[in-house]
Amino acid sequence: MALDGTVISCMAWELNHALAGGKINKIAQPEKDELMLTIKNNRKQYRLLVSASASLPLVYLTDQNKTGPMTAPNFCMLLRKHIGSGRILRIWQPGMERILNMEIEHLNELGDICRKLLIIELMGKHSNIIFCQEDGMILDSIKHVSAQVSSVREVLPGRMYFIPETQHKYDPQTITEEEFFSSVCQKPMPLSKAIYTTLTGISPLIAEELCHRSNLESDQSANSFQEIEQIHLFHTLKRMMEDLETHAFTPNIVYDGKVPLEYAAFLLTQYQDMHTETYDTMSEVLERYYAEKNTITRIRQKSSDLRRIVQTALDRSRKKYDLQKKQLKDTEKRDKFRIYGELLNTYGYEAVPGSRELSAVNYYTGETVKIPLDPTLTAQENAKKYFDRYGKLKRTYEALEHLIKETKEEIQHLESISTALDIALNEEDLVQVKEELTQYGYIRRKYTGKRVKITSKPFHYLSSDGYDIYVGKNNYQNEELTFKFATGNDWWFHAKGAPGSHVIVKAGQGLPPDRTFEEAARLAAWYSSHRGADKVEVDYVEKKQAQIQSGKKYMDELSSREKAQMDAPQSALQDSAKDTPEGMSSLSAAEQRKLKKEQEAKDRRIRRQKESLEADIASLENDISCLEAELCLEENMKDHVKLTALSEELADKKGELELKYEEWLILQE
Repeated sequence: MALDGTVISCMAWELNHALAGGKINKIAQPEKDELMLTIKNNRKQYRLLVSASASLPLVYLTDQNKTGPMTAPNFCMLLRKHIGSGRILRIWQPGMERILNMEIEHLNELGDICRKLLIIELMGKHSNIIFCQEDGMILDSIKHVSAQVSSVREVLPGRMYFIPETQHKYDPQTITEEEFFSSVCQKPMPLSKAIYTTLTGISPLIAEELCHRSNLESDQSANSFQEIEQIHLFHTLKRMMEDLETHAFTPNIVYDGKVPLEYAAFLLTQYQDMHTETYDTMSEVLERYYAEKNTITRIRQKSSDLRRIVQTALDRSRKKYDLQKKQLKDTEKRDKFRIYGELLNTYGYEAVPGSRELSAVNYYTGETVKIPLDPTLTAQENAKKYFDRYGKLKRTYEALEHLIKETKEEIQHLESISTALDIALNEEDLVQVKEELTQYGYIRRKYTGKRVKITSKPFHYLSSDGYDIYVGKNNYQNEELTFKFATGNDWWFHAKGAPGSHVIVKAGQGLPPDRTFEEAARLAAWYSSHRGADKVEVDYVEKKQAQIQSGKKYMDELSSREKAQMDAPQSALQDSAKDTPEGMSSLSAAEQRKLKKEQEAKDRRIRRQKESLEADIASLENDISCLEAELCLEENMKDHVKLTALSEELADKKGELELKYEEWLILQE
């Protein structure tokens, strides 16, 4: 996901096509770094959202309205004064920069026609919205950047606006073949990195796409390719630039299952194995992508506290379980002490007073054993001592058997709750999980006088043969489906030996066909903790034959006569975690090999993305540490201007770090 030069070019063309000639009707500033412009053009009303957030800079047309504060900020008031009823002449992108220029015509106080520039810079932490005179003199900006903050460029009223050229990159639209060969193809670094570090507006995603379209390995060093391969890469770049100049855009979002993975202005051939949705406008792409991304992030944030509670309890229970198993192993020698006591009662008369051991024949095995003795005690007292140790270890063994069983059930219960958190798709699903944690004492109940409202419902699927399939999202729904919803002829499915969802197939009076069994088994495997496994075994049984105790914390155990392995075609069991639940069609061996190859390619891409994110996170953490140290020094100097600037930059860095970490967590899962 990259708001790079190609996406900005598509957005500039789209906005110019929709808004050029339109009149600005309303200006609002709902956030400190965000503007909402209402524009009327061609008898239509458009809302343009512009965000200069350090963590999520955006610009797109939207139908959603955002209200501003009761008292408008100074920047918003200045825009209203100058361009409140202005007319947009054109919107364009300078070169391949991540910048949009909006030229606006308006009347000044004397009624003369004037022109202003609203410059939108979408450059990560350096994002800004700058309002300028026609000659480039800055009137104001949504973020002020002084010399203490940036030594490259000041963004303050009265200064002249210019685009800083700190990286000396080439414009991919105008670069010549000789410049491309001497710059990109001579760098001793991976080819994709050489492309995006040399060309303006090209993101790592587009660099990978260029390599893929050219059939070149993006990880291979750029200076190791032959001349014919370099020429092919250059021509591929030029073809993409031709599509950009002719506005042959195809805005699209690539989905990994149901999770939006990437978006771009061109179709991404490197993700042919994944589902791609195309849209009419880039505004739709951005709004849809970040809405879905925000939903996933919000659910992750909402569930983070619950995950921490579950994980803490799991770690504690696992440590307790390991300790109990170790103590149980220590009780294995209890029978030895009983035998020592019995042998001392039998052969104690042979013990010499003050001796430290006694040799006696073990009448259970016929072997001679040496019994250690306490020389200060008699044989009978030594026997009593051994019987006491035996009794203590026996009581410990009996208690530990019960405790280990309870601890194991608690671990299984917590693992099932953890799986339910992974399955949760919205906040309503989390309410039921939280209620379960509260009921079992992991969360203290707050008595507010209001009853918890449960609105979450099980998943409902329709099999290829028309049978209804229901999937529980958590333990409460599993119990509801199995014991209250399912009838005698219905079929029950569950991943074998793993916490997960109960799956019910409503069979009616007849026996469902094999394909429905396969699809139900695939769902049971998908909604379990074994989702990432190559092969998942599934238990299935007719409901009237099931002997599952209602009310158990963890309901996945069948009686021995009902437990079975799902002996279905490979398509139902193998690679179940790599397909979305909707993809229930049977797969041939060739298709399975293709899926495996595509999965390996996907894993490599995710690994590269994780490495890149980890490097960014480490760099941001280092920057934050330096800024915090500098902030401590400046607090002693009492320089309030620099303190404010450093505080703002520190907040931006932390926001960017949080976003990067959330992306890393999504890839980690």
